[in-house]
Amino acid sequence: MKFLKKLAKWVVIVLGLTVLGLYITDTDYLIKAVRTIYLKGHTTAFLEDYKYFDNQTIENDSPQPWPNHKNYNTVKETKGLDSINKTNGSIAYVIIKNDSIWFENYYDGFSENSRSNSFSMAKSYVSGLLGKAIEDGYIKSLDQPVSDFLPTFNEGLSAKMTVGDLSSMASGTSWDERYYSPFSIVTRAYFDDDLEKVMLGLKVVDEPGKNFKYSSGDTQMLAMVIEKATGKKLYDYLTESFWKPLGCENPTLWQVDSKGHDLVKAYCCIASNAKDFARFGKLYKDHGKWKGKQLLDSTFIAKSLKPRFAKNPEYGYGWWLKNIGNKQFFMMRGHLGQYVIVEPNDNIIIVRLGHSKGKDKVSGAFVGPFTSDIFAYIKEGYKMLDYDL
Repeated sequence: MKFLKKLAKWVVIVLGLTVLGLYITDTDYLIKAVRTIYLKGHTTAFLEDYKYFDNQTIENDSPQPWPNHKNYNTVKETKGLDSINKTNGSIAYVIIKNDSIWFENYYDGFSENSRSNSFSMAKSYVSGLLGKAIEDGYIKSLDQPVSDFLPTFNEGLSAKMTVGDLSSMASGTSWDERYYSPFSIVTRAYFDDDLEKVMLGLKVVDEPGKNFKYSSGDTQMLAMVIEKATGKKLYDYLTESFWKPLGCENPTLWQVDSKGHDLVKAYCCIASNAKDFARFGKLYKDHGKWKGKQLLDSTFIAKSLKPRFAKNPEYGYGWWLKNIGNKQFFMMRGHLGQYVIVEPNDNIIIVRLGHSKGKDKVSGAFVGPFTSDIFAYIKEGYKMLDYDL
């Protein structure tokens, strides 16, 4: 018994010193990481982790349910789709044909109204809000300097950085996109309760506007710019600009760093469902028009869906781009394989949400950042539709 008491005493001392050390070294965000992720049995952010963070609500009103196609759910999943859905832990797979639900299925206890984390699909919304802020006159153009809104970035290379650079992932900052390192800035940003402080500590180390480098920090900084420009919280601006006008069927949540600082994790973390996520894909497919009303400038959308840099054809402004044969896909993408995939000429939208994107092997059909699971969800969906690919 004496030994156990002594052991317990030393365990408490070690834990206390560890916690103290984390605060001294400004890595106390790791306490939150352990509590919300690792002690839940995960090694990275997961679909329902929003339940363990502070959130703000994005309200909806006057929901506009998607109509069902005349051939709704008359075709079963292919063996290939069934296999990858099971292997990768899909929770939703939806095919929208000619703006009607042609096929939908949900898995692992999730339903059509279940919330799950968007992860980086949120970046497309933030880029859309930039377009809206330009249209509303809050921001002059894609070429307006970031320093007009965030004076921290008003010297040297930083002064050359524009809002368009942020939307197209060409800021040249020191951000390092490493999801699985507990000491990376990505991890700090996800768990720190003062995200603005983290962002303002970034340095611009390369010439802005010259090269594409995927950076969640660019979208986070863009959100801060939009909030400064509009004087509105980003979750409120999304509500009034898109969520309500698009007739979303469910209110949703957007994670914030903390209730005290109330800055959205703009590069990720909108908790919603497949069919409401799909609406933003439809808005871009239809050149910014919804139910006859122009919600977003068509010129901005056209620019967004074209590569900014010829040597990086996979990205425009907030959207991923991929041609397969004569098909021209654009898509929203998120960690663990969250996708809204659009082929405008075929008038097809495919949504897949789930726990994993597999072993992240690159298919011969994709190069660079595109993984084989994306091609599988497209290929099997097109087989179900009996469309050529």
